[in-house]
Amino acid sequence: MANQPSQEIKIELAPEIASGKYANLAVINHGPAEFFLDFIALAPNMPQAKVQSRVIMTPENAKNLLFALSDNIRRYEATFGEIKQIVPKNHINGNNTPDGEIPNPFIAGGNA
Repeated sequence: MANQPSQEIKIELAPEIASGKYANLAVINHGPAEFFLDFIALAPNMPQAKVQSRVIMTPENAKNLLFALSDNIRRYEATFGEIKQIVPKNHINGNNTPDGEIPNPFIAGGNA
Protein backbone atom coordinates (compact mmCIF):
# COMPACT_ATOMS: atom_id res chain seq x y z
CA MET A 1 0.00 0.00 0.00
CA ALA A 2 1.39 3.39 -0.95
CA ASN A 3 2.07 5.94 1.76
CA GLN A 4 -0.51 8.69 1.75
CA PRO A 5 0.60 12.21 2.65
CA SER A 6 -0.58 13.21 6.11
CA GLN A 7 -3.14 15.96 6.27
CA GLU A 8 -2.57 18.97 8.48
CA ILE A 9 -5.33 19.53 11.01
CA LYS A 10 -6.04 23.10 11.98
CA ILE A 11 -7.13 23.30 15.60
CA GLU A 12 -8.93 26.33 16.99
CA LEU A 13 -8.48 27.11 20.68
CA ALA A 14 -11.13 29.52 21.96
CA PRO A 15 -9.94 31.98 24.63
CA GLU A 16 -12.41 30.66 27.23
CA ILE A 17 -10.98 27.16 26.75
CA ALA A 18 -7.32 28.23 26.48
CA SER A 19 -7.12 29.15 30.17
CA GLY A 20 -7.90 25.53 31.07
CA LYS A 21 -9.40 24.04 34.20
CA TYR A 22 -7.34 22.84 37.16
CA ALA A 23 -7.88 19.25 38.25
CA ASN A 24 -5.99 17.23 40.84
CA LEU A 25 -8.06 14.07 40.59
CA ALA A 26 -9.36 12.04 37.66
CA VAL A 27 -12.06 9.41 37.89
CA ILE A 28 -12.23 7.05 34.93
CA ASN A 29 -15.16 4.77 34.12
CA HIS A 30 -16.06 2.85 31.00
CA GLY A 31 -18.89 1.07 29.28
CA PRO A 32 -18.71 -1.23 26.28
CA ALA A 33 -18.44 1.62 23.76
CA GLU A 34 -16.80 4.55 25.56
CA PHE A 35 -14.55 5.77 28.36
CA PHE A 36 -15.63 8.59 30.68
CA LEU A 37 -12.86 10.74 32.15
CA ASP A 38 -14.02 13.11 34.88
CA PHE A 39 -11.46 15.71 35.93
CA ILE A 40 -12.11 17.02 39.44
CA ALA A 41 -10.77 19.85 41.60
CA LEU A 42 -10.50 18.38 45.09
CA ALA A 43 -9.87 20.83 47.94
CA PRO A 44 -8.58 19.72 51.35
CA ASN A 45 -11.18 19.30 54.11
CA MET A 46 -14.09 19.81 51.72
CA PRO A 47 -16.90 17.23 51.74
CA GLN A 48 -17.69 17.78 48.05
CA ALA A 49 -15.63 18.07 44.90
CA LYS A 50 -16.78 19.51 41.60
CA VAL A 51 -16.20 17.89 38.23
CA GLN A 52 -14.38 20.54 36.21
CA SER A 53 -14.57 18.72 32.90
CA ARG A 54 -15.80 15.42 31.46
CA VAL A 55 -14.24 13.87 28.38
CA ILE A 56 -15.94 10.93 26.67
CA MET A 57 -13.98 8.91 24.13
CA THR A 58 -13.98 5.62 22.29
CA PRO A 59 -11.84 2.75 23.65
CA GLU A 60 -9.48 3.18 20.69
CA ASN A 61 -9.00 6.88 21.41
CA ALA A 62 -8.57 6.18 25.13
CA LYS A 63 -5.74 3.80 24.26
CA ASN A 64 -4.22 6.41 21.93
CA LEU A 65 -4.39 8.88 24.85
CA LEU A 66 -2.62 6.35 27.09
CA PHE A 67 0.25 6.01 24.63
CA ALA A 68 0.46 9.76 23.97
CA LEU A 69 0.52 10.55 27.69
CA SER A 70 3.12 7.85 28.31
CA ASP A 71 5.33 9.25 25.53
CA ASN A 72 4.99 12.79 26.88
CA ILE A 73 5.86 11.70 30.41
CA ARG A 74 8.93 9.87 29.11
CA ARG A 75 10.07 13.02 27.25
CA TYR A 76 9.29 15.24 30.27
CA GLU A 77 11.37 13.02 32.56
CA ALA A 78 14.23 12.98 30.04
CA THR A 79 14.30 16.78 30.23
CA PHE A 80 13.35 17.55 33.86
CA GLY A 81 14.04 14.32 35.75
CA GLU A 82 11.87 11.59 37.18
CA ILE A 83 8.42 12.48 38.41
CA LYS A 84 8.17 11.15 41.95
CA GLN A 85 4.86 9.56 42.88
CA ILE A 86 3.53 10.58 46.25
CA VAL A 87 2.02 7.44 47.73
CA PRO A 88 0.87 7.76 51.35
CA LYS A 89 1.53 4.44 53.09
CA ASN A 90 -2.14 4.03 54.08
CA HIS A 91 -3.20 4.25 50.41
CA ILE A 92 -1.21 1.27 49.19
CA ASN A 93 -3.98 -1.19 50.05
CA GLY A 94 -6.80 1.21 49.18
CA ASN A 95 -7.50 2.13 52.83
CA ASN A 96 -8.80 5.56 53.77
CA THR A 97 -6.43 7.51 55.94
CA PRO A 98 -7.49 8.75 59.40
CA ASP A 99 -7.60 12.34 58.14
CA GLY A 100 -10.24 11.40 55.54
CA GLU A 101 -8.11 11.71 52.40
CA ILE A 102 -9.49 10.08 49.29
CA PRO A 103 -7.37 7.14 48.09
CA ASN A 104 -5.53 7.59 44.80
CA PRO A 105 -7.54 5.80 42.08
CA PHE A 106 -4.38 5.28 40.01
CA ILE A 107 -2.84 2.98 42.62
CA ALA A 108 -3.68 -0.72 42.53
CA GLY A 109 -6.43 -1.35 45.06
CA GLY A 110 -7.24 2.36 45.36
CA ASN A 111 -10.78 3.70 45.41
CA ALA A 112 -12.26 6.70 43.68
